Amino acid sequence: PISGVSLRAQPPEGQVALGDRLVLSCAVTTGTGPLSFSWHREGSGTPLGTGPSLELQHVGDNDSGHYQCRVSNGDSVAKSPALNITVL
Repeated sequence: PISGVSLRAQPPEGQVALGDRLVLSCAVTTGTGPLSFSWHREGSGTPLGTGPSLELQHVGDNDSGHYQCRVSNGDSVAKSPALNITVL
C-alpha cells in the first residue's frame, strides 16, 4: 500500500502573488510498483495534471483553493492532505 503522501508548495505557506509562478510537489514515504500521480483542486472534476509536481506559470484569481495530490500504484490509492493556496 501507499502511505505518507505529502504536499509542499513553492512559494512556502501556499501564498502566491497574482501572475507569479506556483509549484506544488508531491512526495510518497512508502509505495511499491510504478506510481502514478494526479493533481486535483476542490470543486474541479478534471485532474489539473499528472506527475510528481504541478507547475502553474501565471496564477490567476481562480487558482485559489484547496489542492490535493493523489497517488496510485494500480492496487491502492492514497491522497495527500489538502493544501490551501491563496492568490494575493
